[in-house]
Amino acid sequence: MLILIETVMGLLVAVAALALLARKLPVPYPILLVFGGLVLGVIPKLPRVNLTPELVFLVFLPPLLYPAALFTPWRDFRANLRPILLLAVGLVLFTTAAAGFLLHYFIPELPLAAGFVLGAIVSPPDAIAAMAVAEHVRLPRRIVTILEGESLVNDATALVAFRFAVTAVDTGSFSIGQATTQFFLVALGGIALGLLVGMVTAWVQKRIDEPSIEITISLLTPFAAYLPAEQLGVSGVLAVVTTGLYHGWRIPEITSSRSRLQGVPVWQMIEFLLQGFIFLLIGLQLPAVLRQISGHSTLQLIEYAAFISVAVILIRILWVFPAAYLPRLLAPNNGKSDAFPAWRHVSLVAWTGMRGVVSLAAALAVPLTIQDGSPFPGRALILVLTFVVILATLVVQGLSLPMLIRWLGIKEDRVAEQEERKARLKANQSALARIQQLVSSENFRPETAKRLSDEYEDRIRQLEISESVDGESQIGLFSSDYERLARETLEIERRTIVQLRDELVINDEVLRRIQRDIDLAEARLGRENP
Repeated sequence: MLILIETVMGLLVAVAALALLARKLPVPYPILLVFGGLVLGVIPKLPRVNLTPELVFLVFLPPLLYPAALFTPWRDFRANLRPILLLAVGLVLFTTAAAGFLLHYFIPELPLAAGFVLGAIVSPPDAIAAMAVAEHVRLPRRIVTILEGESLVNDATALVAFRFAVTAVDTGSFSIGQATTQFFLVALGGIALGLLVGMVTAWVQKRIDEPSIEITISLLTPFAAYLPAEQLGVSGVLAVVTTGLYHGWRIPEITSSRSRLQGVPVWQMIEFLLQGFIFLLIGLQLPAVLRQISGHSTLQLIEYAAFISVAVILIRILWVFPAAYLPRLLAPNNGKSDAFPAWRHVSLVAWTGMRGVVSLAAALAVPLTIQDGSPFPGRALILVLTFVVILATLVVQGLSLPMLIRWLGIKEDRVAEQEERKARLKANQSALARIQQLVSSENFRPETAKRLSDEYEDRIRQLEISESVDGESQIGLFSSDYERLARETLEIERRTIVQLRDELVINDEVLRRIQRDIDLAEARLGRENP
């Protein structure tokens, strides 16, 4: 137990150190964490950490999928459902089939069914890696929605395809009709169960007004959706995603303001730690993966690895462009409401095909033997090639993605900020009108009403003038001079209360209460302009 605790603490230190180093270097932190894991994995006498499928599918996957779905805007997800499904279902199945045939042709010793197993394993891109790589480059809202939506659904498709491919190797037979029927049953069953869990947990949360209990229920919710779904033989991934999307829509109604203020940082920290652990553990698996391969020369392995890595990248590109334009050409009437996307945007989506931990977990889940007791054909080779595909796509596509974004000239469309500004303006105007209504009908002191009215009028003024200053569009919700002055005054407040604490005029509890109000006031200013 002590060794386990020391190992976890050591990994935490490594995640924090490498993430901090990534902020100083022009290298995306997922890539740096993977290479950090590679270095740690070859250091002798360090404890070996094995990444098991159970650890990924039970401990990592549900709490990563749930907040991703929770913070995905349902309106945008629904509006982009066609491209999301074409990528998350169509592309995954196309990659499974195409990669399977190509692998069997290029590596004759690998049976066709085993090729489909490897194709299913490497079929789902990890959008967590893509968004982490591009986090400092603002993208149009639609691209973000499509990539995030794809990552929410594609794991379910890939894992179902993986299950059928393994069965085909095990039994030596495969029925496309039976597989299609079961695929829809598994998917629809997961969605139905996720909706049920979402409704039940939302009903419970709505009747609780204690942040610590609400956050605890929120942390348990993804497991409450995933575990029963897997026990019933339906998609646990889709169950978690459905629950998250349902809660994301209902959160303003079922949670209190205190719970939201405290819950968001909790989920952000969990996401950071789990993502850090995942990328670090991917790198740590290399020694164990290499120990399982035999019977192939180094040159042969390099050839196989280069072939499958290039293949999965090209397969995505070959799918994305026709999938983006053909439906609009075949149904021109629908194009009136769904304009042709810019080729630059399609190119970016086609290039964001980095593989991640789900692929590695699926590879580790390949059984050691088949039904007749003989070894699973090509299992060691499948493990090695999966690891190489993950590493190659992370490095090649990950390092080139920011440069590609700049070369294509893709910039943030600011749709979300424009909507936010309009919503804030409307909300403040409604509040001001309500103040005037209450003052005329109820007994409020005039000075109280004037003080609050002045505050709302000031907010409205700032929102109105922040749209354009000196003829240039602004990113923030307030004018730059207002934000600069406000930050200066808030910093003076902080220094003053710290000085009062140091002089023993106030105690630490009072300091923290005032500091919280100052922090919330600064948070209202929004992000700083770049």
